Amino acid sequence: MATVKHLLVIRLSAMGDVAMTVPVLTALTKTYPELKITVLTRGFFKPIFSQLPNVTIYETELKGKHKGIIGLYKLYSELKALKIDAVADLHNVLRTNILKLYFSFGKIPVVQIDKGRAEKKALTTLKVDKQIQQLKTTHERYAEVFSKLGFSLLLGKVILNSKINLSQALTNKIAAHDKKWIGIAPFAAFSGKMYPLDLMEKVVAELNNTEKYKIILFGGGAKEEAILHLWETTYNQVVNMANKVSFKEELALISNLAVMVAMDSGNAHLAANYAIPTITLWGVTHPYAGFYPFGQATENALLSDRKKYPQIPTSVYGNKYPEGYENVMATISPESIVLKIEKLLN
Repeated sequence: MATVKHLLVIRLSAMGDVAMTVPVLTALTKTYPELKITVLTRGFFKPIFSQLPNVTIYETELKGKHKGIIGLYKLYSELKALKIDAVADLHNVLRTNILKLYFSFGKIPVVQIDKGRAEKKALTTLKVDKQIQQLKTTHERYAEVFSKLGFSLLLGKVILNSKINLSQALTNKIAAHDKKWIGIAPFAAFSGKMYPLDLMEKVVAELNNTEKYKIILFGGGAKEEAILHLWETTYNQVVNMANKVSFKEELALISNLAVMVAMDSGNAHLAANYAIPTITLWGVTHPYAGFYPFGQATENALLSDRKKYPQIPTSVYGNKYPEGYENVMATISPESIVLKIEKLLN
């Protein structure tokens, strides 16, 4: 392969997968400081990459001018004009396969991620006697793509993002200079990996009653915001940040947490990128599938009871589980979560 001076990196979604590119891109920029990198992703995700040198974000408009086969050809033409030498496709979906075809017309090499579908299928098969073993992590799979392009990486020595200074306005929203900040992101894309809200409220209540912590809640949609607002009005040490600040400000808050509690979800990866101790709660998914937050101690994962639910993991994404597995996460007690938080903080 000819010398690559300008590399296009593609990861269009989802937030967690986009966030997981950051430790790998950090290693890439540190190891190859002369390399120019353009990341193709959604504009909303741009703040995730703010601390990476030599990295430019190219925003996709997949529901606008880049929609469909013709729109993707327009996107290819725009990218080709940037004088791209090679492409690292960290997504490997229909859209990026179409782009790969277009890049082949321009003789621009593309290396795509091997998602390990067969291994993941074996890990999540609905059997009791299956082999449970650690698969390659997504971070390792990303690094493999760069290695095939001639950029070998060592992920063990990555220095993660640094804390972001908070604006006075943001600090005033929290109004707790004397307390440790605990982030809680109680939601997930699928019910199979979301802790029951009544149990999470017990965690919030117990932490609140200690008067030692400020609990900052993270969420998204209107329904989520309504639930978090109720908790905020019920407990005096709770602050709901759902739809109250920009994504950039949300990342700044996350970077200043003492600990984050999240599901197998994007918020866990956002926190891990700032080396925040991150407690993750796992339902029908499992850390062995490769989506464990970067650099986090394995003991920070609280798993549902496989003795009671021996077919776990049943899904890579949390969207599939057999009948009777709806409440697997209830086997993680609120007390165990509080205990884990206090162990990390004290």
